[in-house]
Amino acid sequence: MKTALFALVAAAVAVLISCSSAPQRPDAAALEATATARILAIPQATPEQYRSLVNTKGWRNPYLIVRSDGVALLDPDDHLERILKPEEMTQALGNLPQSAWPYGRVVAVTENGVRSSPGEDVKIRKNRAVVAGTLESLHVLIHWIPSA
Repeated sequence: MKTALFALVAAAVAVLISCSSAPQRPDAAALEATATARILAIPQATPEQYRSLVNTKGWRNPYLIVRSDGVALLDPDDHLERILKPEEMTQALGNLPQSAWPYGRVVAVTENGVRSSPGEDVKIRKNRAVVAGTLESLHVLIHWIPSA
């Protein structure tokens, strides 16, 4: 009798557990598609608005710094760097407001000029290629800034 009761209780618990579902997290592919759509909704770049800048202090569009440990998205207001994995770049750019893109679909990109080992140079080159390929696939122009 106890065995039958135990089996019944165990079955009821199993049913309750299977019926209760954890909140669904958005699918990574769906988030990526949404970010891509937001970026593609930004008007094409208008080089006339930024080509005359003498230095990057006046740059108002997104600014990326390719590093050995990822990609830094520079916040122009407080000059803080948000370090991203290269695969997070699309979502980070797609989450920026339209007002962050006054020149249209163009991003300034530079490399971290400080290298402590030859291995770092290889990592930076790899991340630079990923950044360039990602931005090209998003039809975002790259305004290359020479590294210091």
